[in-house]
Amino acid sequence: MDPDKLLRIYLDDDMRESAEAGQHNFMNRIKSAFEGKGFSVVFCRNSAQNRLKSATQGGYSLFHMDHPFHAGALTMRRAYFYPFWRIENSAKRWEWDVARAPFSPRTDEQEAAARFAKFWKKRLFNDGPDRTLRDGFVYIPLQGRLLEHRSFQACSPVEMIKSVLAHDPQRRIVVTLHPNEDYSDEERSAVQALSERSPQIMIAKGQMNELLRTCDYIVTQNSSVALSGFFHHKPAVLFGKIDFHHIAANVGRLGQDEAFRAVKEMQPDFDAYLFWFLKRMSINAGNEDAEQQILDTVNARGWSV
Repeated sequence: MDPDKLLRIYLDDDMRESAEAGQHNFMNRIKSAFEGKGFSVVFCRNSAQNRLKSATQGGYSLFHMDHPFHAGALTMRRAYFYPFWRIENSAKRWEWDVARAPFSPRTDEQEAAARFAKFWKKRLFNDGPDRTLRDGFVYIPLQGRLLEHRSFQACSPVEMIKSVLAHDPQRRIVVTLHPNEDYSDEERSAVQALSERSPQIMIAKGQMNELLRTCDYIVTQNSSVALSGFFHHKPAVLFGKIDFHHIAANVGRLGQDEAFRAVKEMQPDFDAYLFWFLKRMSINAGNEDAEQQILDTVNARGWSV
């Protein structure tokens, strides 16, 4: 086996087993694309030690969501919804090409964008986007580390809730905790204390699709719930850096006062954006040209395949 004609793909156990069994469509497309260029493809256990060793083993390395720390490595990550994927030089979504690219709706793509959005609305959310209304509340889907102000954030998540209270004192606020986060007692107490001091705050569990359908707008650091909201034509305020920032009211760019003023008035071309973000700027593993897209992408990222 020529070490320079080898692609190692580092996956967690469940995904690796699925890929080895030929049951993961995107891995199948990557494997076929590289084997068509004379490469051997190996699915490897994803561990820090294995990724570290990859720097000296020759060939190319593709990590799932982990930082590609050497010249022969790239990272891949689902573009929020199957079967859309991205292959990038950074694990940070806000450093991806799509995050840095300008978005401008194209008049010649309006019909195609409307068809695309209609199909995926139904596929992902059934008839919810066709029954949207604005029921007088702000939806805040929380993520993790509620008391920390991290480098990609304008403030901590708890401070973000306080900002909504200050900038929109009339609307009700529905706050949800992420079902996969292990919150500390201190974090839960901080959110509970806010709700006890401010009767307009309600803490809820789950119900994402219904909250998206009925909210006025979404406020989040960088939760993908905001992107899901675009399918429901709901605007968003973002307090954190992310790749789908283009049509949101971005606190990092606008500041808090202007972001909240803007979100109450904005009505961007949601369908055109979803068409651009998913159709134009990602790899659709279900398309017949997916293998060529994969090869074009890795070569554009610095590989020679």
